[in-house]
Amino acid sequence: MDGQKFCLKWDGFQSSVTSLFDHLRQDEELVDITLCCEGQKVRAHRMMLSACSPYFRDLLKNNPCQQMVFFLKDTSAADLRAVIEFMYKGSVNVAQSQLASFIKTAEMLQIRGLSGDDEKQSSPVPRRTAGTAPPAS
Repeated sequence: MDGQKFCLKWDGFQSSVTSLFDHLRQDEELVDITLCCEGQKVRAHRMMLSACSPYFRDLLKNNPCQQMVFFLKDTSAADLRAVIEFMYKGSVNVAQSQLASFIKTAEMLQIRGLSGDDEKQSSPVPRRTAGTAPPAS
């Protein structure tokens, strides 16, 4: 048996994969879900939506449908497009006039990195070790 193991690493993996998913979305390749609001359609990938939102993950995980269509109410097409862009790119530019409705939509859809509850759950809990003072608040 060969006891040696080698660690092979793809430099730039995260940026490459993120870029690839965004190109797939823009070209509408392999998209498998359509989100509709205000008479407009936004196509995306279930895997990306599930990874970025516990709301979508719960909604999609037991649904065998191959090409799903969801109609969203109480959100604008501009907010939906901005939320989808945030999920694929990790950032988005939003006008100040749109910010409140954008955050409301992100919280409704439980978008990781934008909804307040997620940040509380994902932040590490400070732990005390013997002889150290608790972290300053």
